[in-house]
Amino acid sequence: MQGIISCKITKNFVNDCTLATFLYLCERIFKNITMQTRIYCSLLLIVALLLMPVVAHSQARIARSEFICYDKREDAKRDIRQNIDKYIALSPTLSFEQEGTLRAVYEQTIDVPAAWNDYNAYMHVENVGADYVVFINGKQLCAPIDCFTPGELFISPYLQQGENVVAIAVVEEPYMSRIFEEANPVKRTQFSNSYIFAQRRLGIYDFNVRLLPDSLDRFAQLHLDVLVDNSFTTDETIEVGYDLYDPAGKLVDYSVNDISLRGRSRDTLRFTPYVYHSNPNRWSPSNPKLYDLTLYVKRSGILWEYIPLKVGFAEYGYNENGEITLFDKPLALKRERYNAAVDRATTEREIKALKAKGTNTLCPDYPQPSWFYDICDKVGIYVIDCAAVSSPTNSDIRTAEGTPVNAPELVEDYLARVEAMYRRAQNHVCIIAFSLSNTSSGNGYNLYKAYELLKSMGDSRAIIYPAAEGEWNTDIE
Repeated sequence: MQGIISCKITKNFVNDCTLATFLYLCERIFKNITMQTRIYCSLLLIVALLLMPVVAHSQARIARSEFICYDKREDAKRDIRQNIDKYIALSPTLSFEQEGTLRAVYEQTIDVPAAWNDYNAYMHVENVGADYVVFINGKQLCAPIDCFTPGELFISPYLQQGENVVAIAVVEEPYMSRIFEEANPVKRTQFSNSYIFAQRRLGIYDFNVRLLPDSLDRFAQLHLDVLVDNSFTTDETIEVGYDLYDPAGKLVDYSVNDISLRGRSRDTLRFTPYVYHSNPNRWSPSNPKLYDLTLYVKRSGILWEYIPLKVGFAEYGYNENGEITLFDKPLALKRERYNAAVDRATTEREIKALKAKGTNTLCPDYPQPSWFYDICDKVGIYVIDCAAVSSPTNSDIRTAEGTPVNAPELVEDYLARVEAMYRRAQNHVCIIAFSLSNTSSGNGYNLYKAYELLKSMGDSRAIIYPAAEGEWNTDIE
């Protein structure tokens, strides 16, 4: 029985695992043990599965703006990641595949040095090609993540100094396919733009940035909120700064502020300077001018962790006639359903071609790669972003057994998808509205809660659900 000493099958152990977790760990256990031991283990597993209760997943998944921190300003401007000291590209290789709930497992061994003790480690996962679950050292980090929405995970509690095994398990969970039917994501290079990076435990956790007209509509005003995190147990002080360059490359504003935080706490720094001579730079498809904004942190006179951003000057809303507005004027939208192609270059060509034929608004079916929104900002085309929700089957049956929108046990999945969609895209000037679903998916509790969640963000942009059928969880009929 030496082969299973490191993995005791107990009720407490099963409580921490989904079926996918269980099957994955069984595969790892069974690789190098005798047939007699396999039979013994199988009996234990059968008993344990009978005892399996409803699973309470860990909270590794987070929703925030998609970013990494560069060590040098020049690398930040050019997106050079090879020079980032604590950046690991994820490219796990196939460990095994089979039929059933657990379809395949991809693994990669990473080395975590002692220096990471003073850092928070995050994992970004996308382009898996199917719904998936993430494990580190055999421990499941979160509930299954849909194949459309890039996943952001806080992984520090699961790492150990030295060798660590990262596993991404492809799963087929029936409830996942109910939320998004006929899943058929664009096939890109598997795990492309998946990575791990470590960020100082005293630094920028998230940010929200807008260039909006001032109260008298004379010029722009920067609205920059920077959420600063102190993961140390001691009180700490740090400097957070930014500089802002106009589309012509002229420095128009900069600032550096101290912020003191108690141990294990977060606080927000708010910057609201006026940006003069900005009206010629109002963003629109005919005038897609962008400002360059760089965030950074500074401590003891040393600069580190640069975060580059592109910011457009625009204010969106909606009126009582059900029209989306830009600077309080209604927009005439010519929409096209479009999802990003296999790579950035192809996508940019296709978007430019759509714009040339008169399309000014793209409506993707689900959250897109970050570079899709970068392209739309630069080319000048509106986007109505959409959560990974699509369940037209039985959409007219308002019971939990009919439309999954009314299944309360799925509410956390709906909220995770909607919040991840919003947080990733919130800072892009091309985004004019947010859609709760790309089809008529019925209506009910889960989409009510999703609407309330987006409204709580305080965003002026419209929340759209055309299938609301007169109910309150849409801003535009």
